[in-house]
Amino acid sequence: MRRGEFLSLLGPSGCGKSTLLRLLAGLDRPSEGTLRRDAALAAGGMGFVFQEPTLMPWATALGNVRLPLRLAGIGRREGEARAAAALEAVGLGGFQRALPRELSGGMRMRVSIARALVTRPALLLMDEPFAALDEITRHRLNDDLLALWSETGVTVVFVTHSVFESVFLSTRILVMAAHPGRIVAELRPPPPPRPPGFRTSPGYAAHCAEAMAALERAMALPRMVLSRAAPPA
Repeated sequence: MRRGEFLSLLGPSGCGKSTLLRLLAGLDRPSEGTLRRDAALAAGGMGFVFQEPTLMPWATALGNVRLPLRLAGIGRREGEARAAAALEAVGLGGFQRALPRELSGGMRMRVSIARALVTRPALLLMDEPFAALDEITRHRLNDDLLALWSETGVTVVFVTHSVFESVFLSTRILVMAAHPGRIVAELRPPPPPRPPGFRTSPGYAAHCAEAMAALERAMALPRMVLSRAAPPA
């Protein structure tokens, strides 16, 4: 990863995208090989946005966003101010006291993104956060996510199955193949920001076609047989 980039992991189900994200987060450890972390990124902390919002149903939007700050020992006044600012940044300034059941799916995901950003992380990991949303909501959140990325300078690693989403969001795309999970291609769409009408432009269509072709080649690759040395007697 390069600091400040928007990196997408694109690949079929079961190729290891989420596993790679968990390795980056430190939730899993590699069974072999080496994982190197940039010192500045590690010192700046990270946020994680899961496929489901995973909000506490009994807590307000403000309370859910404030949770990481409470766990970090930050006082109530500062925590609520920062949580309110994070909600404002994702377009939910008027919903601080709303419970998750009172919010739409897209709004709940906005709360989840605000919670991940409230600690001001250097690295934001996102595991298919918009997969369950309708197309209109997904497009709107893609637009808002790019605006947040531009404003904060956070480094983003984004897991997706969507060719179109990966091209729209990314400065760089890594295409993965399965059995075993591995990176087989690297693509570089034109960097954001995205001008009005970008989604219907010939340039966007061409980059999507390139990404689709790379994904199809990855899915057509034969399974690799990995041999392991026999354990010592």
